[in-house]
Amino acid sequence: MASSKEYLEFVLEQLSVLDAVSYRPMMGEYVLYCDGKVVGGVYDDRLLLKPTDSALRLMREEGLDIAMELPYEGAKEMLLADVDRRELLCRTVQGIADDLPAPKKKRKPSPDKGAAADGERMCSHESSCYRGAGLCRRARDGGTGRRRPRPVPAGIARG
Repeated sequence: MASSKEYLEFVLEQLSVLDAVSYRPMMGEYVLYCDGKVVGGVYDDRLLLKPTDSALRLMREEGLDIAMELPYEGAKEMLLADVDRRELLCRTVQGIADDLPAPKKKRKPSPDKGAAADGERMCSHESSCYRGAGLCRRARDGGTGRRRPRPVPAGIARG
């Protein structure tokens, strides 16, 4: 069962004190981010959070029962959050974000091996193939897909 947009909006309203909270729809559910880090999500109209040390500690300090549930079949258990206690919810989400490592930087795509220098022509059949660099087998064999026969050295008979 997919989560409702109304429940997501309620959760976001509860977390509105935190500046860096955002979400992304994912297969009918919603993944929640704080400071660019995945802290949990809304699954079947339940707010489930990552069970980090600070989240579990805050729940124990408040004397709450720690309920762990599966967001979906095959996933790791997550902490069922009490969305009605706004202050505790905000402290918990911020604590989870503080516990998690910074998100990895996306790498810029590296140029293909043998990238053409200015003035070299690229073959039309393959983006990483450059005639000018002598790397193109199709250019070597005349575009036929067959290799040219090697020249036979003088004095050797062809069989």
